[in-house]
Amino acid sequence: MSAALATHPVRRAESNGEPFDRNAWWARIPAIRTVLTDGLDLPAGVTFLVGENGCGKSTLIEGLAVAYGLNAEGGSRSARHSTRVTESPLGDMLRLVRSPGRRAHAYFLRAETMHGLYSYLESLSGSPDHDLHERSHGEGFLALLERKFAGAGFYLMDEPESALSFTSTLSLVGRLHELARRGAQVIVATHSPLLVTMPGAHLIALDQQGLRYVDSWRDLDIVSHWRAYLDDPDRYLRHLLTSDSD
Repeated sequence: MSAALATHPVRRAESNGEPFDRNAWWARIPAIRTVLTDGLDLPAGVTFLVGENGCGKSTLIEGLAVAYGLNAEGGSRSARHSTRVTESPLGDMLRLVRSPGRRAHAYFLRAETMHGLYSYLESLSGSPDHDLHERSHGEGFLALLERKFAGAGFYLMDEPESALSFTSTLSLVGRLHELARRGAQVIVATHSPLLVTMPGAHLIALDQQGLRYVDSWRDLDIVSHWRAYLDDPDRYLRHLLTSDSD
C-alpha cells in the first residue's frame, strides 16, 4: 500500500536520528539494530511478532508503545502508573510515520504488568474497571480487551496468551479478527502457535539475523517445534529428564 493510500494509524517505525549507545544491551539485539538501521514497515490489520526469548519482541513492542505516547507498563496515553522502570530507551529513539490526519485511539496490554494496570484502573474515580481483580487472570484480560480495544485504533499486546487457556486463546483470535475487520491496527508479540494461525494476519520473525516477514504460519519455528514435540514428547524429554535408575 502506498503512503498516499495508507489509512492505518502507523505506517512505519524508524530511527529519529538521536544518538544512542550502540553497545547497550538493547541496541545489540539484531532485530532492534535492524529497525534502527533500516526501519520497519507496519501493515494494516493484525501483525504478530514471533521469536525465541531474547530476540527483541517485547523490547520492540514496548518501544512502539512508548513512541506512540502510551504508558510503558500498559494502558492508554493518559495512564500514569509505574512499578519499576525496566524498559529500554528504544521508544525515545523511534519515529513513527503516521497516516495523515489519523490520531487513533490506542491501548497497550502487557502480560507481566497486568496486576499493576488493574490496580491503577481500580484507583481511578468512577472507574468501570473495579472488578478486574475479582476475575481470574484470563477473564480479567479478556474483559479489559473488550472494554479498551474498540474500533479502528492502534493496539499493542505483549504475550497475551500467557493469561489464556486454549479456549480463551481461540476467543482472542476471533476478537483480533473482528478488530481488523473494523479497521484496527494491532501488533502482538507472541509465543503462541495458535494465535499466529489467524487468517489474514501478518507474521514477522525475529532472530539472530534481524527480522523478516514470513508468508505462512506453517513456516514458523514455533509451529514446527510444537508439532514435533506433541508428535513425540519423549524425543525431547529423554534429553532433559534423569530417571531414578541413572
